Amino acid sequence: MLDSNTFKTIVAEAPLVSVDLVVVRGAQEVLLGLRNNRPAQGFWFVPGGRIFKNESIQSALARIAEAELGLGAALAAGEIVPHWLGAFEHFYSDCFAGDVGISTHYVVLGHTLHVPMDCSLPVCDEQHSQLRWWPIEEALASPVVHRYTKDYF
Repeated sequence: MLDSNTFKTIVAEAPLVSVDLVVVRGAQEVLLGLRNNRPAQGFWFVPGGRIFKNESIQSALARIAEAELGLGAALAAGEIVPHWLGAFEHFYSDCFAGDVGISTHYVVLGHTLHVPMDCSLPVCDEQHSQLRWWPIEEALASPVVHRYTKDYF
């Protein structure tokens, strides 16, 4: 892991590569988390995270699916298969360190995970104060769901 000052320098100078997981339950609902951290703090957003140096995309998907959703084993076993959505760009005026005049640029590799209707809600992690299943149409219409999340639909 990088120390905070090194990571802040990287965020200031280069885009970050990440994966987002659009978890859809029963083709009707999407799992969103209320973000604790910058960027996108205070918005409902899909789970996701950055890819680490020397980490494959598949390994990042499994790590993030496990850390944020408890679905790493199901992904590894092939019970849940990620479907490629495409590459997206997210531009934020702030960064993880707060309002220090550093913007954040993500290149995001979007993936959909289809889960059955009986899939339970995972436990919140440090990234989210709440998790909830949103009817997709309600999420698309809501001003508290971040526009980058809406772009996946």
